Amino acid sequence: MNKFEDDFIFGGATAAYQVEGAAKEEGRGPCEWDEYLNRPESKFNGDVASDFYHKYKDDLELSNKFGVNGIRVSISWSRVIPNGVGEVNPKGIKYYNDLIDECLKNNVEPFVTLHHFDTPLQLFKNGDWLDRRNIDNFVNFAKVCFENFGDRVKQWATFNEPWSVAQNGYIIGNFPPSIRYDIEKAVQIMHNMMVAHAKVIELYKSMNLNGEIGIVHTLEGKVPITDSEEDKRAAYLDDTLANKFMLDACFKGEYAKETLETVNEILSKNNGKLAIYDGDMDVIKAAAKKIDFLGMNYYSSHFLKAYEGESKIHHNGTGEKGTSIFALKGIGARVNNPEVETTDWDWPIYPQGMYQTLLRIKKDYPNYKKVYIAENGMGYKDDFVDGKIDDTPRIEYIKKHFEYILKAIDEGINVKGYYVWSLMDVLSWSNGYNKRYGLFYVDYKDQKRYPKKSAYWYKKIAETKELVDSNEIEY
Repeated sequence: MNKFEDDFIFGGATAAYQVEGAAKEEGRGPCEWDEYLNRPESKFNGDVASDFYHKYKDDLELSNKFGVNGIRVSISWSRVIPNGVGEVNPKGIKYYNDLIDECLKNNVEPFVTLHHFDTPLQLFKNGDWLDRRNIDNFVNFAKVCFENFGDRVKQWATFNEPWSVAQNGYIIGNFPPSIRYDIEKAVQIMHNMMVAHAKVIELYKSMNLNGEIGIVHTLEGKVPITDSEEDKRAAYLDDTLANKFMLDACFKGEYAKETLETVNEILSKNNGKLAIYDGDMDVIKAAAKKIDFLGMNYYSSHFLKAYEGESKIHHNGTGEKGTSIFALKGIGARVNNPEVETTDWDWPIYPQGMYQTLLRIKKDYPNYKKVYIAENGMGYKDDFVDGKIDDTPRIEYIKKHFEYILKAIDEGINVKGYYVWSLMDVLSWSNGYNKRYGLFYVDYKDQKRYPKKSAYWYKKIAETKELVDSNEIEY
């Protein structure tokens, strides 16, 4: 197949904290990131971000002009319910009503995520997803959203990247609460979020709303660096923890015997245990029969080698190429593959990993229904020259991934849309504003938008449904 279907969504992705700004306006309460990024040592924050709160009409008009017919947005829990529980903020409700209406006015279908890393601050301090009470708090928040926006929003995701919440907050330590190497807490958080996800699926279906609901997972390919059994085992362990554990919950409605045994093996090597409470697996099983889609975020794959030492990680948050270290006790070490190009942030550019993961979804989870590539894109140090940005490397990155998406569709995988990360340049959680992903350049001095070469290329793809080379675009 060399052409996308007419109903394929060519979207752009955003997230509330990364784009909205207006952090203290119109009744919004603080989320975990407001405190975390306003520490004295922080070099950036989301107080203004890309000012989407005030500029969403401009951004949606640009979307319409450049062929972007879908947008991923998330709803700031603390803008709707400032304390996370209790009183609802009518100004927050009005903002999202206006935003959704503006999306539809511009023929840009809203794909709404309920939780994109931004738990209200007090609930975060209570333990976030380690606090079982937060499950019901989240269900209540979802109910408010469904009641107010469910008549117009047809695509809902419960969570964005629960693996990132667990890994970055409790293993890497570059998300709040900055805990490192605590695999026990990471696994427990993933399980609790799967229970919350399942309960929200059940709620949505009980309300008979005319839309679909799923979840967005970041799915990273895990490839052994050699054919040795030890390296293959390391890749298997990393894959089970990062991918298979929650995919099993969402689509099998259980943790397969081998999956649970493997996770318990990892936990035992790290002096941890998983607590599964009465009723958890019942609701997970019920929701797996009702989930409508998988949102798949894919940026890169990891190459694994066997590793028996203590955990050690260095996160490359500056774009200083070659500085990343990632090795986990009881799992393995992620290593560089000299045959695979990487970004400045040491992320392997490996589009075949996306293809292989899509094949795996079809094979292992045949009840998946449909897939949206909910995020994919390239962080790049864009050069802004005379009001123009020639980001040909980004075009080449996306084009390679499009080629593999078409290949997967040709092999019977039901991929219905692609949301480039990101629509406009946004705050990067651990990199600030120097790592840019957008189709539209944001000059943060005055918040003006400038279409990059990639925006013109993306428009051509959306119009023709066919791939073209970057040199065919006049810019």
